[in-house]
Amino acid sequence: MRADPELLRDLIATTPGIVTRPVRGRPEAAIRAAEAVTGPLPRSFRWWLAEYGEGSLRGCPIATVDPGPGSGEPGLARDRPGGDRLWFFEDDDHERYGFALDRAADEEWPVVVHSPFTGEEQPFADSFAGFLTVWAALATGSGEGPNPAVARLWRATPGVRLPDGGTLYGPHTLRARNDAREVPASAPHWVLVGEDGGGAGLFMRRHGRDRSSLYRVPAGPLRGDLADGGELLSTDLFTWLDRPTGPGRPHGSDRPAGPDRPSGPANT
Repeated sequence: MRADPELLRDLIATTPGIVTRPVRGRPEAAIRAAEAVTGPLPRSFRWWLAEYGEGSLRGCPIATVDPGPGSGEPGLARDRPGGDRLWFFEDDDHERYGFALDRAADEEWPVVVHSPFTGEEQPFADSFAGFLTVWAALATGSGEGPNPAVARLWRATPGVRLPDGGTLYGPHTLRARNDAREVPASAPHWVLVGEDGGGAGLFMRRHGRDRSSLYRVPAGPLRGDLADGGELLSTDLFTWLDRPTGPGRPHGSDRPAGPDRPSGPANT
C-alpha cells in the first residue's frame, strides 16, 4: 500500500521528535546523482528528500543526499561494497536502520533494524513512509499499533483517506480521536480506527481473537458490545480497503495514492 502524502505531512508536522527543514528539499538532479552511486532509491524516501531534504528523529539525523561539506549531515551508506543494505539512520542506542535492497516491491524497499548488541536484524517497516509511521507510533506510546491489522497498515502508511471523505487514522491522530469519543472508558476492548464521511466511527477490537473485523458505529454514546449496535463492514480490514468499488476504496486508488517516483522534478 502506498503512503498518502497529505497524511504523511501531517504525521511529520505533528509528531514530537520529528524535526525537518522544508526549505532544504533536494533538487531532482541531486537525487539522481545519488542514485547513480546507490542505485534507485525507494519512492517514499525520494519524496522525503525532495520535500524536506534533511531531518532528524529525537536529535539523530536521517541520512540525506548531497549533504554538502561541513554540514554535519550523514550520507547514505552501504554495509559493504555491493552489499544489499543501505543504511540511513542510527538512533541513540546505536541501532541502525536501512533499506533491504534485496526485497524491493512496488518501487519501495522494506526497512530493517540491526542491533549492535545481538548482531541480529529484524524487519521494521514496509517502506520509509512506514518507518516514520512506526517510529512515531513507538515515540508517542502507541506501540506498533492498537491491534495487528492497524500495525500492519502503519508499517506502510500513516492512515488512509477514503473516497467518502472519511479517514483511517495514523498514530498522530488515533489517541486524540479515541479520547474525544471516550472510547477507553466506554468501550475499553475496542479502538476507534477511523471515521466515515457521514460522522460514524470505524471500530475494531483491541483485544480478543477477532481483531481483524471492521465495524461502523453511528455517532453518539457508546454502549454495550459495539458489534451488536454496529454494522459489520468486513471481517478483514485489508479486504475492505482493496475492494474495487464502494466505501472501502482508498482515496485516489485508481492512481498512485502516495509519494511517487517522478519523471521530472521530484514531487508527490
